[in-house]
Amino acid sequence: METPTEHTRLKGYRPPAFDDAVEADGTPRPWARETLETVLAHDLGALGQAVRDDVHGMGIRFASVDGDDFWHVDPVPRVIPASEWEAVARGLAQRVVALNAYVADVYGQQRIVTEGAVPLRVIESAEQYDPRMRSAPPGDGVWVGVAGLDLVRDEEGRWLVLEDNVRTPSGMAYWWACREAVCRHLGLDGDDRRPAPLDDVPRLLAATLGPGRAVVLTDGEGNAAYWEHRWLAERLEIPVVEPDDLAVRDGRLWHAGSPIDAVYRRSNADELDTTVGRLLHPVLCTGALKLVNCFGTGVADDKLAHAYVDTMIRFYLGEEPLLGSVETFDLAVPEVLERALDTFDELVVKDRGSYGGMGVTVVGHAEDEDVDDLRDRVRADPGAFIAQRRVSISTHPTEIDGELRPRHVDLRPFVFLPAPDDPRVTAGGITRVALGEGALVVNSSQNGGAKDTWVIG
Repeated sequence: METPTEHTRLKGYRPPAFDDAVEADGTPRPWARETLETVLAHDLGALGQAVRDDVHGMGIRFASVDGDDFWHVDPVPRVIPASEWEAVARGLAQRVVALNAYVADVYGQQRIVTEGAVPLRVIESAEQYDPRMRSAPPGDGVWVGVAGLDLVRDEEGRWLVLEDNVRTPSGMAYWWACREAVCRHLGLDGDDRRPAPLDDVPRLLAATLGPGRAVVLTDGEGNAAYWEHRWLAERLEIPVVEPDDLAVRDGRLWHAGSPIDAVYRRSNADELDTTVGRLLHPVLCTGALKLVNCFGTGVADDKLAHAYVDTMIRFYLGEEPLLGSVETFDLAVPEVLERALDTFDELVVKDRGSYGGMGVTVVGHAEDEDVDDLRDRVRADPGAFIAQRRVSISTHPTEIDGELRPRHVDLRPFVFLPAPDDPRVTAGGITRVALGEGALVVNSSQNGGAKDTWVIG
């Protein structure tokens, strides 16, 4: 494959949808041209293998449904112009401020319900809603210290939020690993073409945890993201601890003979009725502990809540949303259910309790008998599902068997909230790529991989 120049096209590369790096006729987009030239100056197959061997050598393992723990990192970075990213970042910041306000209201006066903007059932039917958190509100008003939102681009290139993740979003350290490995094997270390190091990530997390003594709380090596827990603790120069390492005494949380002021909770135990929840809840009730993120925040990333985020922005901030959402249907509303059933083949149906790419049906790609069964289950219990308009999500050049091939991608940027009105957005995030041809479910545990993301001027 020849190296692209201003007047050449990528031979054999024709994207099936909007492509971040390449026009429909195979011409590289201006902002991606230099990066593609750098990539194509290498043997693609060897480059991809070298990058993946590098991250595997870092000790990163990522469990998948087929039992393979080899994390697939693609060597072709995704490039986003800084001018474009500025608008996206403003929308992300606005959205997370509103989501935090929603969680605070859910465990406070519930004004959004009493004033008729959101039905009470949206809150009470959320699996992560726990009224006991009314007794333990954070003193600084920050419920969602770190958010990881999943973005896609549609067939016109518009950025849309697919899902909101405000419990224990992961990916920050893996993004760093992508950058280090890709830049090293592209020969960009010390090169002015190299994007800025990701030093902002631990700095923003430290600001969110606030002053005092902090720890990273993990389940231990059995947690799929344990490598990230350890990496963040090292960068923050704080201990990584397990529940048995902690004790409660005199209304404070203690570790190694000293009181703890803040916990970055990365345990999968994100409910009060767990060992971790029972340990921390009494301390939270005293106001003597900062917790990132708080128990109960999952009420805001429940899949049904996504249908009402634009409403939250208008209600709490008095502003119009700056960033669009993938259209989401509240199927418990009878007229919405009937409209959804009439256009069933155009939808993606999700089990409200699903995660990790599981429980998702792209109806137009499913077998007829599976669609009929799903339709019956949705009719019988519409509140257990949500539906979203199917989006032809964008593609990006990806190394497949030594060749560039278009593969569908999404993006997880991170928003930190040191204070309720002080959002900080990372420049880019970790791009996730569906490795199967035509696959639309983009998740690392579902035959997915990752790419570095460069925001450049």
